[in-house]
Amino acid sequence: MTGRASDITSFSAAIVDQVPRAASGAAEIGFSLPERYNASAILFDNLERGRGEHPAVTGPGGTLSYRELCHEACRFGHALAGFGLERGERVLLFMDDTPAYPAALFGAIRAGLVPLLVNTLTPPDLLAFYLADSGARIAIADATFAERFAADAVAATGLTDLIVVGSETLPVQSGAVRLHPAAALLDRQPDWLDAADTHRDDMAFWQYSSGSTGRPKGIVHLQHDMAYTAASYARHVLRIGPNDICFSVPKIFFAYGLGNSLTFPFSVGATSVLLAGQPKPYSVFEAIAQFRPTLFFGLPTLYTALAAAPEAASADLSSLRLCLSAAEVLASEVAEAWRRLSGLDIVEGLGSTEVLHIYLSNDETARKPGAAGRRVPGYEIALRDMDGREVGDGEEGVLWVRGDSNAPTYWNRPDKTADTMRAEGWIYTGDRMTRDAEGFYVFRGRADDLVKVSGQWVYPLEVELCLADHPLVHECAVLAFELPDRRMTLEAYVVAAGEHRPELAQLLQTHVKTALLPYKYPRQVHIVDALPKTGTGKIDRQSLLAQRLSRAGHAA
Repeated sequence: MTGRASDITSFSAAIVDQVPRAASGAAEIGFSLPERYNASAILFDNLERGRGEHPAVTGPGGTLSYRELCHEACRFGHALAGFGLERGERVLLFMDDTPAYPAALFGAIRAGLVPLLVNTLTPPDLLAFYLADSGARIAIADATFAERFAADAVAATGLTDLIVVGSETLPVQSGAVRLHPAAALLDRQPDWLDAADTHRDDMAFWQYSSGSTGRPKGIVHLQHDMAYTAASYARHVLRIGPNDICFSVPKIFFAYGLGNSLTFPFSVGATSVLLAGQPKPYSVFEAIAQFRPTLFFGLPTLYTALAAAPEAASADLSSLRLCLSAAEVLASEVAEAWRRLSGLDIVEGLGSTEVLHIYLSNDETARKPGAAGRRVPGYEIALRDMDGREVGDGEEGVLWVRGDSNAPTYWNRPDKTADTMRAEGWIYTGDRMTRDAEGFYVFRGRADDLVKVSGQWVYPLEVELCLADHPLVHECAVLAFELPDRRMTLEAYVVAAGEHRPELAQLLQTHVKTALLPYKYPRQVHIVDALPKTGTGKIDRQSLLAQRLSRAGHAA
């Protein structure tokens, strides 16, 4: 697969004919869709349910009813079709959480196009990779991020048109990319568009992996995948209803945020609170007080910041009925601090972008501190040793998962697809786990060297290589450590090239944030005279680890 629009035909045929459907999981939750299905139904079915005047999205960016949001999505779909895009072509979305995001997303899907959900922290060079890898000719971006597309690397891709949301004043045009203010473009479009006649196993949207172990991977999700996560996790764990109001601090461009903010509330005609910008504790507390969510989705890092914020003492959390967490291990201290603040337990779960959402979870009636939870209905879970044999309770194994929301492939990456998407529809997660007699799974680490920092996978060697390229660095090592509250952090040990400068540590942190992604930077940078070496002259990482643990022990 090369990224051309025509690839959609051969891709879809292969998916329909070859990918095993997780029949047992679908039967367990009573999941069934017609063969001809378009994922925009998640949103548009609310019109038939009589929910057209009910708020679909609300927040500081405004409120839209389901009818208004559907009409806006249709305008986006017509506008994209007007660029001459063929069925299955990709459209890159570079947007924050405002009502325009679901309109653009579902409008593209309804038109038979494939939106790419991209992290808005992405630097221009990586943005250029996404455009080239996907073959996307059209992008939609908030005005705040439009300048990112003016970089030479982006101009060298096949991007021809950029739709700019949120401003009538466009940035200076660069290269051959044509700029279009969204308001003027959409104003000319009809407010209704029939759904494209897609198969339930056609491509619907992509999300990209973080690229911690090399090139990012385009994770392909299908038309039926969102509906499946709603029928499994949303129905059985959230027990979501039309009167719920969902507030996900993790953004829509994450798989976790997509389900929380759009799939789950739209699947039942509920309301979603969308908050753009960096989620500072005061803005999160203000949104909770003003928009009165019942379901609140966060990460351990967020709950830690909220519980420690000065605004916590006067925060009004009385509207909440359920608080959720994922992506990292939730420390008992964090859970207890939130319980004291809100009166609610945090329901912890584990999922992945490849599976689209959570497949292991605690719930309101059955939870175990420190555990990722039990199997979510609709998913099959296996713990296997390195030879592929299943292990018993209390034994450590690597977690495999199978469900009808599993991505069938990484775009144009047969090597990585073979590593992860295994025979008979199983996904090899790489997570080392144990299972107790009650069916609760506990995370024990990764089968590879990836670690999770602030809820996202990071490869320490990538950060180390980035630092090593800096002219002020002679030698360095980057290691991952577990903090007392069980979150992971990265620390760098650096031998300076030449005379040590007092501001070197901060300069290097900024360098990593700029060259890679902001969340990958080492939280501590130690400037040292020399690094310990093994007998063969390699950096002795075990010695560094022992020294660090010894210092931590003395500090405690």
